[in-house]
Amino acid sequence: MSDKVIEFKNVHLYQGGEKILSDINLSIHSGELVYLIGKVGSGKSSFLKAIYAELSQFDGEIEAASYSIHSIRKREIPFLRRKIGIVFQDFQLLSDRSIYENLLFVLRATGWKKKKLMDARIMEMLSKVELSDKAHKMPHQLSGGEQQRVVIARALLNNPEIVLADEPTGNLDPETAESILSLLWEIRKAGKAVVVATHDYPIIEKFPSKIIQCEQGKVHEVAAFTPTDLEHFQNEKE
Repeated sequence: MSDKVIEFKNVHLYQGGEKILSDINLSIHSGELVYLIGKVGSGKSSFLKAIYAELSQFDGEIEAASYSIHSIRKREIPFLRRKIGIVFQDFQLLSDRSIYENLLFVLRATGWKKKKLMDARIMEMLSKVELSDKAHKMPHQLSGGEQQRVVIARALLNNPEIVLADEPTGNLDPETAESILSLLWEIRKAGKAVVVATHDYPIIEKFPSKIIQCEQGKVHEVAAFTPTDLEHFQNEKE
């Protein structure tokens, strides 16, 4: 098995002093795609936030991209986050600038200086998501699927070890959703650890992989997930 890039040891997560998830013990390896499922409010977002040190209230030990989250210093957090790419459901693209300028903003914010290197990296990532010809388009000129591909390109700019995707297909039609998961699947094959929080059962069926579930304050691996689970899983949305 490849190296662990995420590990939770005896972790209890809290928000506002209230325990959200308890007794988390799991690891995720490079080259692994993991689905995170559970009802709305079950703690999926808190689980993801703990990985990139956005949620600081917890007991136990969390390791992510060679950083100890339980003892990380505030000044180290930006360096941790350069090793983690985040794909949001609602895109969070800057609407007042082009796709190229959106990606340039991220590179400048993370310490890149040389224009030629930044240009090359941006075009390399846009090529990877098949949007080389859209660099100078504004976000509103792209379809939802194209915008999500831009978000994936943005997440990959700093060559992260971990990619966290929070409901990446939630606002997309089935065909576009499949193309987005196919892209994330290829990213996994390139050696990244990819965690996908999702309610999209058909996607899990098309791209079967390890599943962990947030349920009743616990996080556990689902041993098997077959079409017979569809009704139960669809109820998780409610």
